[in-house]
Amino acid sequence: MREITYADAVREALSEAMRENEEVFMLGEDIGVYGGAFGVSRGMVEEFGEERIRSTPISESAIAGTAVGAAMTGMRPIFELQFSDFITIALDQIVNQAAKIRYMYGGKAKIPLVMRTPGGSGTGAAAQHSQSLENWTAHIPGLKVIQPATAYDAKGLLHAAIIDDNPVMFYEHKLCYRTTSDVPEGKYVIPIGVADIKKVGTDITVIATGIMVHKALEAAEVLSKEDINIEVVDPRTLVPLDKETIIQSVIKTGKAVIVTEAVKRSGFSAELASVIVENESFDFLDAPLVRLAGAEIPMPYHPELEKKAVPQVENIVEACRNLMSHN
Repeated sequence: MREITYADAVREALSEAMRENEEVFMLGEDIGVYGGAFGVSRGMVEEFGEERIRSTPISESAIAGTAVGAAMTGMRPIFELQFSDFITIALDQIVNQAAKIRYMYGGKAKIPLVMRTPGGSGTGAAAQHSQSLENWTAHIPGLKVIQPATAYDAKGLLHAAIIDDNPVMFYEHKLCYRTTSDVPEGKYVIPIGVADIKKVGTDITVIATGIMVHKALEAAEVLSKEDINIEVVDPRTLVPLDKETIIQSVIKTGKAVIVTEAVKRSGFSAELASVIVENESFDFLDAPLVRLAGAEIPMPYHPELEKKAVPQVENIVEACRNLMSHN
């Protein structure tokens, strides 16, 4: 086993899938010689050529629409949006076409496409390049939504997305690209819809998504010095959501903190909260559950204000300390 970056793990999955299946191809702005906005596809055009690594004009709607059409003809396109914020321009193709065609055609047409896009804050890219909009696509029936936090998960889940016969939205956090983890060589597939317990604990369940998984693990280290043992659950995929792992963890610990980067109002944290309160795990709560999420403001440009707009390690630590006071 070797340790590689998240970006390298994504590139490996893309390359392995393209070597395995000639129906797989990529399209997006600057993904060829430039290697994409964050260098994820760097070097791939030299191996696979411009027919399969297609740099496109700046038109997200056209990119998504081309991918939908190609998928209907039997290809397996992977299209990249440089920033997840730009999904607003492509939403008609994604929401009204990709998500519905298989259903409206009675299953006679499949849409095996993958949308890859980096999201989230932390790079000083300001309000139009730093949003967390994954909840928008999670709301739409017909779309699967993946949000991997580690290099290992990114590679295995991307392979799963590419072989899936349905449209899959694949959200990569910008700050995750340089993180590393142990990643096997060669193809492996992580099933879509299976959560991962990143750290086993007994006192509090912390359910975190995307980059917040890393912050929750940092918080766990701080809290361990105070004999507070938190369990960190990473859903990994928002749709389908592994509800059972979340429920069983909360039943075990009796306390829950939900941490997401997206704006709190109508965010995915509300969906995670509903999973806990709408079943038997609610009866095991011995304190009100806590939601930590983004502030209800456009993402600030100033780095200090940007940090204050999303949950940080100290916020998770404080929330867990407060919950323990309910004992």
